[in-house]
Amino acid sequence: METLFITLLNMSVTASWLILAVTGLRLLFKRAPKWLVSLLWAGVGIRLVFPFSFKSALSLIPSVQTVAPDILYAVKPEIHSGIPVFNSMINPVVGESLSPLPGASVNPLQIWTRAAALIWLSGMFLLFLYAALSYLRLKRKVRASVPLEGNVRICDEIDTPFILGFLKLRIYLPSGMEKEEQDLVLAHERVHLKRRDHLWKPLGFSLLAVYWFNPL
Repeated sequence: METLFITLLNMSVTASWLILAVTGLRLLFKRAPKWLVSLLWAGVGIRLVFPFSFKSALSLIPSVQTVAPDILYAVKPEIHSGIPVFNSMINPVVGESLSPLPGASVNPLQIWTRAAALIWLSGMFLLFLYAALSYLRLKRKVRASVPLEGNVRICDEIDTPFILGFLKLRIYLPSGMEKEEQDLVLAHERVHLKRRDHLWKPLGFSLLAVYWFNPL
């Protein structure tokens, strides 16, 4: 479990550099087409999903492996952020406080890493539990909806329109909408279906749940 957590931590750090780069590019190119912005964020998503990466002379990533997997067994643990000034500030503290004592049976870094991994798992479990309960609550709320046309249903218990479902997708509209407004909202929701946003949104939430510890 500790090795998995370190792998995710490295992926998270690498993705953080990409997030900062994308944010900077968005500020520089405010009038860039929307598809380009989406493509840039897709690069961040790919990094968060796949555990491999690369580094080149032109890379924006200072280090693809900030925390080496063998740090848990190192006599003098160190990180490799790719930024010498940062390393020189952090590594003396890490080496002094987390180096194993002579003759000790347990490495203090292993204890801290296991505790961090358990906290990470607990946070991820709570977020997925929240998502599941929210979904079930919403399903119960729209149980009394009535069909309008095709996969569109009207519900008195909701205030905003949305798409719900996995295999059998339905568009739910709040009752009391005027016909003209209803047509505009349906056109909007159908664009979401066309773009497969009902698949991208759960993926985005899953990434947030796995990397909940990263403020970026």
